Amino acid sequence: MPLALHNFLFVVYPYICLAVFLMGSLARFDRDQYTWKSDSSQLLRSGQLRWGSNLFHIGILFLLFGHTVGLLTPHFIYEWLITAPQKQMLAIISGGIAGLVCFIGLTLLLHRRIADPRIRRTSHRTDLAILVILWVQLVLGLATLPASFSHRADASAMLVLADWAQRIVTFRPDAAGLVALDWPFKVHMVLGMTIFLLFPFSRLVHVWSGLASVAYLARPYQLVRSRRLNLPENREGGRS
Repeated sequence: MPLALHNFLFVVYPYICLAVFLMGSLARFDRDQYTWKSDSSQLLRSGQLRWGSNLFHIGILFLLFGHTVGLLTPHFIYEWLITAPQKQMLAIISGGIAGLVCFIGLTLLLHRRIADPRIRRTSHRTDLAILVILWVQLVLGLATLPASFSHRADASAMLVLADWAQRIVTFRPDAAGLVALDWPFKVHMVLGMTIFLLFPFSRLVHVWSGLASVAYLARPYQLVRSRRLNLPENREGGRS
């Protein structure tokens, strides 16, 4: 890969994707709130959806949490508890299991969208496109496991990736350490950043609503009053 292209993809492109991800999500919420959802096709076929959706969401949430914590946690914070090689083996095993669970679920969802004529006719092209992109991304992620296992002795791949990610979020970008990285890692990273770029224009925006729903747990109780005459007010709190 030419050095100029390498530097663009891993120094400049991350900030383009993050800017579009944040500003695009805000703009869509402000202008098109009625599209801020994930259209359901459960009425058309529920059995395969239940298995596929549950497996996909369990796997993807674990992977998102694992990638975020694993890449953005500085080595000195956890080195007293676990060594870098041990952390890499933990990531390989747990990430491999979660990736396989997510892959099975996403394959069921993709098959359901393509194989069922009624669902295919009611699906937006962007729905199918984002499922295909996520499926390819999962395949690439699983393809990095053998390379990660080969570097398990010194955890070099994990440390290089973590250093790059931490430099990106602290606005000190440096992609020099990624030059010698195996190609599956690089393609996986570029496609992952591209998913953030496409996020505001796809059904993935409903992820924001899922995160925002956590605030429901801390919301004050709503005071419910009876509208019937000659009856005392119901002062018992309750969430609606």
